[in-house]
Amino acid sequence: MQRKIAVVGTGYVGLTTGACLAALGHHVVCADIDAAKVERLRQGRVDILEPGLDELVRRGIAAGNLEFVLGAANAVSPATDVLFLCVPTPMGADGAADLRAVESVLREVGELLPAGCAVATKSTVPVGTADRLRHMVGVPIVSNPEFLREGSAVDDFLHPDRIVVGSHDRDAAQRVGDLYSALQAPTLVLDAASAEMVKYAANCFLAVKLSYVNAIAQLCDRVGADVREVTEGMGLDPRIGRSFLKPGPGWGGSCLPKDTNALLHVADSVGLDFALLRSAIEQNTRQQQDVVERIRQACDGTIRGARIGLLGLAFKAGTNDLRDSPALRIADALIAEGAEITAHDPAITGELPGMRLVDDPYEAVKGAIAVVVLTEWPEFRTLDWTRVAELMDGFTVVDTRDLLSGDELGKAGLRWKAIGRPLG
Repeated sequence: MQRKIAVVGTGYVGLTTGACLAALGHHVVCADIDAAKVERLRQGRVDILEPGLDELVRRGIAAGNLEFVLGAANAVSPATDVLFLCVPTPMGADGAADLRAVESVLREVGELLPAGCAVATKSTVPVGTADRLRHMVGVPIVSNPEFLREGSAVDDFLHPDRIVVGSHDRDAAQRVGDLYSALQAPTLVLDAASAEMVKYAANCFLAVKLSYVNAIAQLCDRVGADVREVTEGMGLDPRIGRSFLKPGPGWGGSCLPKDTNALLHVADSVGLDFALLRSAIEQNTRQQQDVVERIRQACDGTIRGARIGLLGLAFKAGTNDLRDSPALRIADALIAEGAEITAHDPAITGELPGMRLVDDPYEAVKGAIAVVVLTEWPEFRTLDWTRVAELMDGFTVVDTRDLLSGDELGKAGLRWKAIGRPLG
């Protein structure tokens, strides 16, 4: 059955939610406060680099199932069945999630929502938010967390592992869950607090897992083990699994940094010392510092004045998202120590503070004492590394993603330094 849906916020989560629900046959009106962005979306122009999303948006517009309007109030009608909140909930100064955008939307639309409508929070919000928001509107609040990975968000939405909904009003939760019935995914109908906790618990577990494998990689460096072989042996254990077992320059992006800090803040607020999560966050900082130290060694111990070429700036290949990118954090640390940075990323254009951004990877490595691979773009594998060696002033490639072939670089006369790999 087609439902009338309003989606407030057309960022990564909101636009994917709106376009995918329209593809499932619902009528969706998406709202944003950026007039220029709304106009671009009306024309089918998508700023977000996300495979399949632009085509889904254009298809929804052509079918008449997807509309874009300016302002949340214009997305709501007397026929609206569900209002999805997909607005930013950034980390505040104290680590807690900032809910001002969520509350602002509810103040704007609260009196416009028809009886029988439900408000669903897609934005990641702290445990207890549904209860906190109930007094602001006269309709049920439903927690419906998203589990989308950037670079595969459309596929994740249309082929989910599970649908999670939770509310003090079980019927409202079930109505929101029914929006996804065509996907035939397991649907968990929970209380609101449990549904809100699921998202934090899942993301923070992944952060802990990544910090753990990064620490294991550092240990492998010190004892002569190969982290690739170690993680292969770990991943074959079904209790552990293979995902999130690849070391890198630290985790980042739009979710893990703010969600780990937000859950830690929740734990602190109820008097729980969540030492494991705190250690995972600290290990992530150490991992980025470890990468900087590897680059320092590649520059003969002195970063100041050294020209360093960076390959990759987005937090993840396949996206143009720089939010909390570990690559940028490492670049900032190098700039603070006086390095001269030239960088290339296939999806990033324009200007970035303190560095020269170029559209050719060979321009990025020209004259560099060291080259650092920070994002796992597959095109970096197929670079002409003999040409890279000729263009560089130094001979070390710090491969933080274990993306390249040490043998190939060795044949080109380069020294390959990867995290946790003995050939480094």
